[in-house]
Amino acid sequence: MTISEMLSQSGILTLLGMGVVFSFLIIMIFAMTGLHAVIHALGWDKEEKKDAAPAAPAAAPASDNGAIIAAIAAAVHEKESN
Repeated sequence: MTISEMLSQSGILTLLGMGVVFSFLIIMIFAMTGLHAVIHALGWDKEEKKDAAPAAPAAAPASDNGAIIAAIAAAVHEKESN
């Protein structure tokens, strides 16, 4: 087998491999689009609303703002004095 035959065979194999991968990607895109349409048509993409009470806010209540500010001021003052 000569070099030119080997190069032509490797080129054919490369194109064949790229074609297989491209074909798989196209099939996967169509499958995902179809699945999206089915899920949307069945209404499975909507979240159910729960009747549970809302969670407490993560921030501290407004009445504790003075204590938080005092703690931050004390920490800054201590850091600057060292």
